[in-house]
Amino acid sequence: MSRLSKPLAYFLTWTTYGTWLHGDPRGSVDDTHNLYGHPYLSNEPDRRLKAQNTLVETPFRMGDAARNIVKKAIIDHAAMREWRTLALSVQTNHVHLVILAAIHTPEQIMAQCKSWATRRLREAELLGVRKRVWTKMGSTRWLWNEKALLAAIDYTKRMQ
Repeated sequence: MSRLSKPLAYFLTWTTYGTWLHGDPRGSVDDTHNLYGHPYLSNEPDRRLKAQNTLVETPFRMGDAARNIVKKAIIDHAAMREWRTLALSVQTNHVHLVILAAIHTPEQIMAQCKSWATRRLREAELLGVRKRVWTKMGSTRWLWNEKALLAAIDYTKRMQ
């Protein structure tokens, strides 16, 4: 069996600013704790407190209007780019997206989706003077087989 040179799709997840910090009991990753199958950062209270103290704005949570705007912005941008949105869930503090994009990296896709969603939120005047909406990065999982693809779609559609 030969390995595909490109994944079937990407499973992207990103959070809103300040809502999932290092030291969170749910786990988090950084540049040195990000390998598949390896442990997350420890959930030490001191680590979380240190992360909270570095915030320059209050955490951002999306209400229904903001969630709907973000969802539409991502769907519209994906269509314009000719990406195929397979599943999308926009929650109060995070976004899950399963997407197929032939020539863009998952990091490019995530950056563009964040940018367009932020632009639409500003146009709707839902951000006020807020500068930070999203965390800097996010999770980019490459889905290499149908089982992984179906699991990501199911999680995004049903488990959220």
